Amino acid sequence: MRTGVFVGSFNPFTIGHDSIVRRVLPLFDRLVIGVVGDNVHKPDMPPAIERMEAIRQLYSDEPRIEVKPYHGLAMDFAKAEGAQYIIKGVRSVSDFEYEQWQADFNRRLGGIETILLYTEPKLASVSSSALRELQHFGVDISPYLPKKDKQ
Repeated sequence: MRTGVFVGSFNPFTIGHDSIVRRVLPLFDRLVIGVVGDNVHKPDMPPAIERMEAIRQLYSDEPRIEVKPYHGLAMDFAKAEGAQYIIKGVRSVSDFEYEQWQADFNRRLGGIETILLYTEPKLASVSSSALRELQHFGVDISPYLPKKDKQ
């Protein structure tokens, strides 16, 4: 079974994250979305259970997707889930450089390969941190949050 993990704080889970999930899903039999657990260094972050539940609802009709909390290194989470791949989205050169060294350590230390998916150009400016800042100033961020498909 081909298993991949897509990890992040997902605070909030954006249309950019959703794009990565939908584009990578055809490559896997099972995709585990790993949500960073509660972080004492970010006390304003909603509890992991809230972030996880929103993602679970979004993909409730997709049996190949599981949503779980994780703590520690992504490669350790991937190994615990029996995953061979970690999936990461890349918006910019700085994202690529950061993910490149992480991918190297994941491969060397954990035997886990990293798949980088480039952001769709129309989503290049969408980031969780930017949305949090906009929301702080009263901007409606709902256009940047994925909606469950009506089928």
